[in-house]
Amino acid sequence: MRLNDPTTWLETDTVIEIDEHPQLGQVRVSQWLDLHFYRAPGHPVNLILVERMNPMSSGQPFPPLWLVWVGERTLPLETVWFKYLRRFGVDHWYRFAKQRLHWTLPNLRTPEQSERWSDLMPLMSWQLWLARDLVLEHRLPWQSATIDLTPGRVAQSMLSVLVDIGTPTKPPKHRGKSPGWETGKVRTKAPRYPTVKKRVSRRKKSSRLVV
Repeated sequence: MRLNDPTTWLETDTVIEIDEHPQLGQVRVSQWLDLHFYRAPGHPVNLILVERMNPMSSGQPFPPLWLVWVGERTLPLETVWFKYLRRFGVDHWYRFAKQRLHWTLPNLRTPEQSERWSDLMPLMSWQLWLARDLVLEHRLPWQSATIDLTPGRVAQSMLSVLVDIGTPTKPPKHRGKSPGWETGKVRTKAPRYPTVKKRVSRRKKSSRLVV
């Protein structure tokens, strides 16, 4: 079954039509069950095709949207295809976590440390979301004023909130000469892990699915 060749398509298992979607207009959703990729015969997937029936302003039809669902349980076909629209919000959050929250900046030694650092990313995002009504906007000279603060604007305005709530840490100690390493204490080397390298594959990707 080749996605770009309708003559190779199998008979659909389920087809629904949504007459008037508030954002997309008339939509037709088709689904094929229990297919698998040519190189992964042991992993069944559900293939979903989303088609917008109303043409674009230029008169050309919208390109089809192909989705693959992997998992033992699936959502109803009336709602599962619409969940794909949330991908854009997820992609923006990943970019925000990497650029603003410095998700990939630390060079951590152990997998446990990496998992703990990754678990802090959504917690910090929720903290910024809940603090959007508490901060006083501190914008840079080239930034325009806005009412709906983005998480990035909230992050650069969090200083006033942090000053009000204080910090649970102890005050810093006075500067002095460090006592150095204790005599007789054994030094242990940090654990080493193999470096994960991404290799470039020149093989063309196959979009063929078979029963």
